[in-house]
Amino acid sequence: MRALANKLTNLRSGFGLPLALLTGVVLQSCGGDKAGSSQASGVAEDAAAAVYVPPGQHDELYSFLSGGFNGQVSVYGIPSGRLLKVIPVFTQQAENGYGYNEETKPMLMTSHGFVPWDDLHHPKLSRTDGMADGRWLFANGNNTPRVARVDLKTFETVEIMEIPNSAGNHCSPYPTNNNEYILAGTRFSVPIDMEKGGMGDASLDEYEEKFRGSISFIKVDKDNGDMELDFQVLVPGFDYDLANGGKGPSEDWVFFTTYNTERAGTLKELGASQNDKDYLAAINWKLAAKYAAEGKAHEMPANYYHNKLDHGTHTAKSTIKKTVRYLLPEECPGMMYLIPAPKSPHGIDVDPTGEYMVVNGKLASSLPVFSFSKMQKAIENKDFDGEVNGIPVFKYESVLYGEVKEPGLGPLHTEFDNKGNGYSTMFVSSEVVKWNVKDLKVLDRMPVYYSPGHLMIPGGDTKDPYGKYMVVMNKITKDRYLPTGPELLHSAQLIDISGDKMRMLLDFPTLAEPHYAQAIVADKVAPNSVKFYKLDENTHPEAVKSEKDVKVTRQGRTVKVNMTSIRSHFAPDNIEGVQVGDTVIFHVTNLEQDWDVPHGFAVMGANNAETLIMPGATQSLRWVPKQAGVYPFYCTDFCSALHQEMQGYVRVSPRGSNVPIKFSTGKPKPVPPAQASVN
Repeated sequence: MRALANKLTNLRSGFGLPLALLTGVVLQSCGGDKAGSSQASGVAEDAAAAVYVPPGQHDELYSFLSGGFNGQVSVYGIPSGRLLKVIPVFTQQAENGYGYNEETKPMLMTSHGFVPWDDLHHPKLSRTDGMADGRWLFANGNNTPRVARVDLKTFETVEIMEIPNSAGNHCSPYPTNNNEYILAGTRFSVPIDMEKGGMGDASLDEYEEKFRGSISFIKVDKDNGDMELDFQVLVPGFDYDLANGGKGPSEDWVFFTTYNTERAGTLKELGASQNDKDYLAAINWKLAAKYAAEGKAHEMPANYYHNKLDHGTHTAKSTIKKTVRYLLPEECPGMMYLIPAPKSPHGIDVDPTGEYMVVNGKLASSLPVFSFSKMQKAIENKDFDGEVNGIPVFKYESVLYGEVKEPGLGPLHTEFDNKGNGYSTMFVSSEVVKWNVKDLKVLDRMPVYYSPGHLMIPGGDTKDPYGKYMVVMNKITKDRYLPTGPELLHSAQLIDISGDKMRMLLDFPTLAEPHYAQAIVADKVAPNSVKFYKLDENTHPEAVKSEKDVKVTRQGRTVKVNMTSIRSHFAPDNIEGVQVGDTVIFHVTNLEQDWDVPHGFAVMGANNAETLIMPGATQSLRWVPKQAGVYPFYCTDFCSALHQEMQGYVRVSPRGSNVPIKFSTGKPKPVPPAQASVN
């Protein structure tokens, strides 16, 4: 089997991608009935012991896998592969009311209106001195360009910023080594109207002349993590795919893979594969920030949303920004350079020393490794081969350290261990290849099932990788699990990389489509985890912190219910005086002050979702009853032996009826005076 793959590899340079794809089909089809067996999958007999986490004990690491088209982040324990949590980021989640309840709806506001979905590809952990610090997790929204921040004390999305002048925010969000900036690059170039701001109107035939990309520099507050769009760099109209920052000697630089350097506007499958090489864009982010601070930046109108969640009120608020600063590379010498790279490159990965940059060319038969020190020398010697939009282009040989020969078919992404080795996924030949960074020799291969995209080594993109495990995220899953109709969950495979040879330990299904992942030792995160919110620190304007203060009030056609929940009842649990067509807003405060005792709230006929209220917090659910009757509400999250009894009723009378507002828990409360007449 391997001999066949090697022959096809050698032939590939003459016959191109179709043969490469055929090779992948051959490799994926040779498992036969043994594809799920230990022998065929490379799983050793003692693998179960290596991933076993006994009851009551915890995993070594948290891993954060992007959900792709579900717009969420999934948290798994490593090595067990246990799903610990799903964090909604750009997507409404009926499970806890995120994006449905009144407090979190503003998180999903954009200049296009309320957008309750996005395509989340790349989670990235915040850093201190080039190492993951466990404070925050940043994530990109690819479709409607946005960057989000998750607070790892609460595992909640606390901030989302829309990005102007961008389309397809794919090479994003990449933190510098002390979170000075988060870098976010556009995937699709678009015409940008610098006078009116935003996307302009241009003929698709004018792609080459009028379309540009943008790379956004987002400042991060070192204390609280708050983001602010500082400026953008308007770059040539290529497609920008992935990015990674330097470290050590290269820590002032960020590198972006590009494709469609042909600037084709149609049928990019062919039009963007004409040039012999595309580019790796190198940007000196410190110099860019210096240029912006010294007044080199221009300003244009903008219209984008910045949404932040306040932990005191547990409520999100939106701010609309109206201007953005930008730099032009042609006006900023030394800020940006282009390195010729294999056509249609995907991953760009920098080794722990910061000296070597690996570009994974999807259509290449070798894996080029560039040298940062040679790049610096080439800058000094002006060893260029022309320019694009005033940006110097290096000669390929002047920055090349060397090439990994015959690594496999379809290299996509590389990460590094703590022993000087790189590991690269081969999408077409369905394998991971281990190679030495210094001598560029292939050391080991392992088949994975099937068509791997990204892989993750805990800390593999930092200056000191953890280096014990590797998680490979596979795109095709057929025959790995029990069939579930036309669609199967994707597969993640856990591999032990502590020895000379890779050892398969586990595969487990993943939610939606993971594109990338990050992992961190549990001790960096777990000790800081919030157990509950202190009730006396709840500053929500509609919070009630004692049952004696609950109330139901009418303001015109709106009825406000300020209520409490505690094991095992709501107060109030009997409400009358609501009329058909009223807008009823339930403001529910969870009085619990204990870990892992949230209370859910749902009412019959609601057109949104439940809401899940954490201990000490307040959440609000909007409900408009459309028919007269008596409607039950109840707690949706198990809280005690009497959980089933935690329920209540709302009486809804015909519109215009004379039923007064009345509420009680156990015994009736006095009727409050009306605040406004009913129309």
